[in-house]
Amino acid sequence: GKENVDSRHSRGRGGDTTRFHTVNVAQPVRFSRKCPTGWHHYEGTASCYRVYLNGENYWDAVQTCQRVNGSLATFTADQELRFILAQEWDLEEKTFVRKDQHRFWVGYQYVITNRNHSLEGHWEVAYKGSSEVFLPPDPIFGTAMSENENVLCAQLQCFHFPTLRHHGLHSWYAENCYEKSSFLCKRSQTCVDIKDNIVDEGYYFTPKGNDPCLSCTCHNGEPEMCVAALCERPQGCQQYRKDPKECCKFTCLDP
Repeated sequence: GKENVDSRHSRGRGGDTTRFHTVNVAQPVRFSRKCPTGWHHYEGTASCYRVYLNGENYWDAVQTCQRVNGSLATFTADQELRFILAQEWDLEEKTFVRKDQHRFWVGYQYVITNRNHSLEGHWEVAYKGSSEVFLPPDPIFGTAMSENENVLCAQLQCFHFPTLRHHGLHSWYAENCYEKSSFLCKRSQTCVDIKDNIVDEGYYFTPKGNDPCLSCTCHNGEPEMCVAALCERPQGCQQYRKDPKECCKFTCLDP
């Protein structure tokens, strides 16, 4: 406890009295940042999500997501999809559709099995071996379809207006994979340090929070086995300010 540490005296050599001072004592810390800047975190799947506005075809979008250690988003349950629909994505003027709605490439493909009287087929997860269990309902077919294509790619249509967004209104489109569109990437949550750098698995880091003197190990995107350092009060300075991002670094405010 801080009170005991501050008031404790011990006898040094020659009977001198030594007083111990601490500036901060380790406190329980809530780690609120588990995603890089610009990504939205969902606790239910321990995942991060980001919409990319630069219009790319489906295959280029796949590669962009892979470069940030992710993939085009797929969904495990309705709750995860509702989380995505409720987000206010930063769309600005770059979207490739009407301002009140927007479509994103996501990680599903529609395989056409019959073109006789009407298009028949089924959805598949685009990445083999995926454990995702949620598959979209029957799609709306896009206008840019080619008669030669037997595989179409999934676009999730959301709405920009808050009322429609929070009611979860949305549609699924099966579109020509070479059309350009915004897209939604998904990646596992990660460790982010106090300076907003991404930390690799197994490395030491100081997590985002209010204690720059914590040192933790990154494990499955979470800070674990944390150790805190305590700082001695700066000598010869009555008024000082602690650096919020550097451990035991002070600025003296005395005249």
